[in-house]
Amino acid sequence: MNVMDRVKVFCLLVRIVLTCGEASKILVVFPMPSRSHGNLGDGVVRHLLNAGHEVTYITPFVYKNPPPKLRTVDVSATLDVIPKDMMTIKSIMDRTIVVENIGFLIYMMTQVLKTAVETESVQKLLNDPKEEFDLVIAEWMFSDVPAGVAAIYDCPLIWLSSVEAHWMILQLIDQPTNPAYTVDIMSTYTPPLNFWQRANEIWTQVKIKFLNFVWLDGLQERAYKELFAPFITKRGKQPPSFDDVRHNASMILSNAYVSTSVAQSLPQSHKYIGGYHIEEKGTALPEDIKKIMDNAKNGVVYFSMGSNLQSKDMPDEIKRDLLKMLGTLKQIVLWKFEEQLENVPSNVHILNWAPQQAILSHPNLAVFVTHGGLLSTTEAVHFGVPIIGIPVFADQFMNVAKSVNRGFALRVDLSYSLAAELKKAIHEVTSNSRYAEKAKELSYIHHDRPVKPGVELVHWVNHVITTRGAPHLRSPALHVPFYQKMYLDLAAVLVILFLAGRVVLKKVCAAVCSKKKSSTEGKKKNN
Repeated sequence: MNVMDRVKVFCLLVRIVLTCGEASKILVVFPMPSRSHGNLGDGVVRHLLNAGHEVTYITPFVYKNPPPKLRTVDVSATLDVIPKDMMTIKSIMDRTIVVENIGFLIYMMTQVLKTAVETESVQKLLNDPKEEFDLVIAEWMFSDVPAGVAAIYDCPLIWLSSVEAHWMILQLIDQPTNPAYTVDIMSTYTPPLNFWQRANEIWTQVKIKFLNFVWLDGLQERAYKELFAPFITKRGKQPPSFDDVRHNASMILSNAYVSTSVAQSLPQSHKYIGGYHIEEKGTALPEDIKKIMDNAKNGVVYFSMGSNLQSKDMPDEIKRDLLKMLGTLKQIVLWKFEEQLENVPSNVHILNWAPQQAILSHPNLAVFVTHGGLLSTTEAVHFGVPIIGIPVFADQFMNVAKSVNRGFALRVDLSYSLAAELKKAIHEVTSNSRYAEKAKELSYIHHDRPVKPGVELVHWVNHVITTRGAPHLRSPALHVPFYQKMYLDLAAVLVILFLAGRVVLKKVCAAVCSKKKSSTEGKKKNN
């Protein structure tokens, strides 16, 4: 071995040693029983492992053959918390369930977390006094209770927001956004807002804050004391208050980017990493699907309602009408449908499972018909594909509204006339080139970043760990009481000064008038 080879080997060994020395133990908490949320958690884990960290992953979707530095903690019991027939397209259409109810969402998320923590695998993890972590990354999904995990290990916490930045989560690291130009996560509006929309947005904030004060904060605090406080006590520490725990996050990493969101003022401890879950190398299409798409002379329509909502749960009337309508299209149709159908037209191909990212990356794809979930919307922008949005619940309405405003999408409402309206939308998007052009423009914006989203994720994780919680990024708004933020103390002082001045002025006027009166009476007597 010559000198240069020895130098190369030495440098390689030094790099390996440095990499090992920088490895940290990170706990990733994603108990949400949803495949799309699992994809986000998997993306976090993948990037952390590639950076050399040791990862413990609480998830309902356990790896069959986990990598060497990954330990999975099985919480698949959470898959049974929400009944499978409870949140279907038909139940939402028939209003047998109201998914917009914030109380219902917070209650259900608390139940999911409770089920996860009470599983044997998590109990074993939390009960082990030898377990230590340098950082906890927890998904925020309408519940602040997961912050209690970081309190057990007395380590920094990073929230991973599966939705765009909004006032409910931003108040954990700064303060709620101004409802005059920002909207609630389940709003159907997009800025700029008119008078009634602004009134509705501020009413939403006031209503939810009132619900939190009288009910939901208490619900979450009891869950924290029941689920996590005992483990903190076992470690010989006094459990901090729930309010201190949930406001102790070092950072929020948001699964969004300006290409899909609205530009707004954000605190330094909030970072956009939208698109980090997308495989950089891409995945190859199965040979049968590749052949279909390669031979699609008039393009391909890809139709999927996501992983939480399933097309098979549509009312039978809508399924029949859709199948008949799709058969009249000149394009090839790939429909993610979870059961077999009869009398399928020759141009329609039913997929029980769809490799979505690979399909979206194909050059012959003409339009993506989607429910408007943020992951699907982000993937469409990533690959520069126009969409037709059929929003059903939660942030899907806002995502579709923003996409329409950006000019690369059309919205079709979920109704019994869906087939007819969808056919018009498909014809418009595929025959008018402006939708595809706008999608390509947004794709450029999405990719035009200083670094890739996965690299940014790892950077901020390392930064929080090495700075022991990044306290220099914490907003001073966290330490300012509500009455000071609203200048209520100043208003009180001004009112007191006004009233005091009024009293003094009255007394002065009374004294002056009295003196004048006395002087006048004296002159009259002298005369």
